[in-house]
Amino acid sequence: MNTLARWARAEWGLLYVAVREPLFEKRRRAIPMAIGAVCLTALLQFVQNQSWGYQFVQNVGAVRAADPLWLALLRTPLSVFVPALDLPVWGALVQILLVFGIAEICLGRWRTLAVAYAATLAGTLYARVGIWLGPDSPFGLPRSDAHVVDTGPSAAVVGLAVFLGWRYRAYVTAGVVIAAMVIEVLLKKNLAGKEHLAAIAAVLILCGISALRHRRATTGSGLPPIRS
Repeated sequence: MNTLARWARAEWGLLYVAVREPLFEKRRRAIPMAIGAVCLTALLQFVQNQSWGYQFVQNVGAVRAADPLWLALLRTPLSVFVPALDLPVWGALVQILLVFGIAEICLGRWRTLAVAYAATLAGTLYARVGIWLGPDSPFGLPRSDAHVVDTGPSAAVVGLAVFLGWRYRAYVTAGVVIAAMVIEVLLKKNLAGKEHLAAIAAVLILCGISALRHRRATTGSGLPPIRS
């Protein structure tokens, strides 16, 4: 048990310290954006399940590779909060509250949104490239996937989880998330799984850029490199 506790402290200690005090002092006021994201996702789920609201949600937040690029880019920010119709919405709501909440405290509101949007946009753009490559390519997609709606909140959640794992040295957690997405692609070979991998690839690039910036900043100041 002591070994497990030491491992948990090493894996999640930095993240726990970063989250504990703001969440204890401010409670719900520490994560207003995450709570707003949960409420927006729940509202969109309710609306799209109504006969009068389905087409409205499709028009403002559903992204498909068959759409014109300008229209897909216009819809992409809201698509982060449009849950998949064929999956339980409660799972998506819990994931958004947990991952967006931790990210909001640790990264700040705007950086959280930036990472979430970058992950979602990577999946959206990959779908177009994958269809262009075709099903014969290991990175390709069948042409029928052009009419499948993009992943919704899951790409943003996966991307934020990997970014947080890297930034706060929870490398095993980040590795488990990546491995789970790889297994998903191997088992299902669907659009969502490959979009998740595209989201992870984009976030790993962001991690590399962030690490390079920190290295240059610490080298220029004459101080030893420190991961922030």
